Amino acid sequence: MMSVNGLPYPLVAKGKVREVFDMGDALLMVATDRVSAFDVIMNEGLPGKGSLLTQISLYWFEQAAALTPHHLVDDHAERIKELARDYPDLEHRSMIVKKLKPLPIEAVVRGYLSGSGWKEYREKGKLFEYDLPQGLVESSQLPKPLFTPTTKAASGHDMPIHCADAAELIGEELFQRVHDLSIALYKMGVEKVADAGILLADTKFEFGTDESGELFLIDEILTPDSSRYWPKSEYQPGGPQPSYDKQFVRDYLESLEWDKTPPPPNLPDEVLKGTLERYIEAYTTIVV
Repeated sequence: MMSVNGLPYPLVAKGKVREVFDMGDALLMVATDRVSAFDVIMNEGLPGKGSLLTQISLYWFEQAAALTPHHLVDDHAERIKELARDYPDLEHRSMIVKKLKPLPIEAVVRGYLSGSGWKEYREKGKLFEYDLPQGLVESSQLPKPLFTPTTKAASGHDMPIHCADAAELIGEELFQRVHDLSIALYKMGVEKVADAGILLADTKFEFGTDESGELFLIDEILTPDSSRYWPKSEYQPGGPQPSYDKQFVRDYLESLEWDKTPPPPNLPDEVLKGTLERYIEAYTTIVV
């Protein structure tokens, strides 16, 4: 499913993967099978990817409820069943969520030195604003999890932002709540996947507020699209790690002479197959 059509609800937002519709008292958030990399939507999709992402998120929202309110409506299961009577294709790829105001930052927590964090350390010897020990290598575990927020770009790339600037954007008190809750959620994820032999290297959370200012966890949570998951048995610092996410797609694209702007190159069948296998393995390992 590359796009969502035929619904009686107005489309209010269309992201790289999700489409959001206004149901009146709530929002319908549908995860398509689109694939994005470097903030560019690929031409090809992964059959069933949207369902896998949604079911992983629903599992983690249930776990996170002990720490924070989240965006799912109170009668979520019943309303999804009602939706499925008319739109069975949407049953497993949909969330019905409260109408909230998203915060203008993304809450990134890093436990290992990878991706843009590794690039920053290699160039400057720091992880954005944080001083780190010398001599760390790619995929090294950090001394403690670090909060590295980013801006929330409507289009293009999200950019790292210092904590002080993030606090100025949303207010010091709210920032501190987001910071502490993000670290707590990351640690929860780390502990729960450890039993399945998985390392949670880093992840991204999003938050929103209601009219009274109460904070809610929103969007997706601890999915392979928003997180780096590594098999613990194969973990070897000093280079990139095998992962249960779209890193397989990123690695292929990095091997090409492509400037990471549209239009994207076509993805070979073996890259699509390998990526889907990783999403399925993440679901079966974490949720089942």
